[in-house]
Formats: sequence, structure tokens, C-alpha cells
Amino acid sequence: MDHVDLNADMGESFGPWPMGDDAALLDVVTSANIACGFHAGDPDVMAATMAAAVANDVGIGAHPGFRDLEGFGRRRIQMTPGALAHAVQYQVAAAQGMARAAGGTVRHLKLHGAMANMAAEDEAMARTAYEAALALDPDMIVMVLAGTAQERAARSLGCIWAGEIFADRAYNDDATLVDRAEPGAVIHDPEIAARRMVEMVGAGAIVAESGARIPAAVDTICLHGDGKTALAIARAVRDGLKAAGVTLRRFEGRRD
Repeated sequence: MDHVDLNADMGESFGPWPMGDDAALLDVVTSANIACGFHAGDPDVMAATMAAAVANDVGIGAHPGFRDLEGFGRRRIQMTPGALAHAVQYQVAAAQGMARAAGGTVRHLKLHGAMANMAAEDEAMARTAYEAALALDPDMIVMVLAGTAQERAARSLGCIWAGEIFADRAYNDDATLVDRAEPGAVIHDPEIAARRMVEMVGAGAIVAESGARIPAAVDTICLHGDGKTALAIARAVRDGLKAAGVTLRRFEGRRD
């Protein structure tokens, strides 16, 4: 592969409490997943982040999660399909409005935290969330955790989708992420993250902690903007890919 997208979760500050260095990250990434207010962010933060993404010509994505500010959306919450669909639509619609006001558009969807992890295990749940967003914009690109139930759901819907791998998270043999409670689940070393991404992009596969290689659609690489080493990892991944002959550019999505 000669090109790949680099995305980051951002817009996660809340009131006077800052989270991450979005301004610096927007100089590195090609796509931004912007919090919609349920797990993080607020209207002022959303507006500022949307405007900064537009100014940096970075692709904008809605990043909905569970209504869980205290737990940062990382606590599992059981919802009926109807309630889940409405929660996703509420957040995506807010992102669309704020992006439009900033002179941009929401081009992709990416589920956050526990909602994403649950959907990676439950195809029906993933379909519910994706159908809810696609009802607002059928041309929205659905960003999926490559090789999981999220990808199967997107494929079954026939929508435009993009496969995502993580620079700063370890993988299980089934392509799901190692639970954050486990040692080594989160990668903080920029050099290790960059080396892993060069290997995975070159192989077109996810490399699990066991060493197993899982063939995957590697369209975009994610890093978590709230991490202390997020900016250093972003720069290291960018530089490592460039040295390997891989350029960064927005994903276009696939329908297959």
C-alpha cells in the first residue's frame, strides 16, 4: 500500500478541563473523529474543533458514544436497539450541524469507546448504530474496526466503509482490542507504535500480541488524542510511514 489515512479522536475537552492537544494533532492527521457531547466535549469545544479541522483541511467524522461523561464513554451500557439508534442519531445530527456552521461537512462515522467495542463483538448492534447514522446521510463513510463484527455489519449494509487499525492499542487473535485493564493493552512508546504501523500497513494485516497475522482492510490508522504521548506517536507514525514510502491522505472508503 502506498497511502493510508491517519485519524485521531479529538474534541474531548469539557468546559475548563482540557483533553489532548487537538491543534497540534490537526497539523499531522488527515481525519478527525470529533466527540459529540455524550462521552466528552461540549458545544463550544465542538465548534472550535470543527473550525480548526476545516482550517487544516482535515476530514471531519462524528464520534458518538454512550452518555457517560464520568467514565469517558468507556463503561459498557446496555441499550435497546431503538434507544441506541436515537442516541447515535442525536449525536451525529449535532455533529452535522456544528460542522455545517464551521463551513465543513461530516464525511464519516466512528463509534467511540465501549459502544465501539461492543459493536465489534455484536453484528446486530453495529448494524443498528450504522443504520441510524446512514438514515441521516446514506453516503457517510462508516469507519469500522477491521476484521470484526463492525466490518461484517458494514459489508452487509452495502454502505461505504473504511477499515481502521490502531497505532496505540494491542490486539487479540480475533482482531478485537486487548481490554484496557490488561497489561500492555495501551502502547505509549512512539517508536514501538511507528514500527507496528509500518509492519501492518506493509502486510495489509493486523499483527496480534501472539504474533498472529490477520488479513485486514487497512484504510486508516487511529491514535487516541487523549493519551499523553498522542502527538509524539502521531508524528512518529507519520515519519515512519513516510520513510517506508507510504503517504498520508484521507480515505475514500470502499463498498465491497
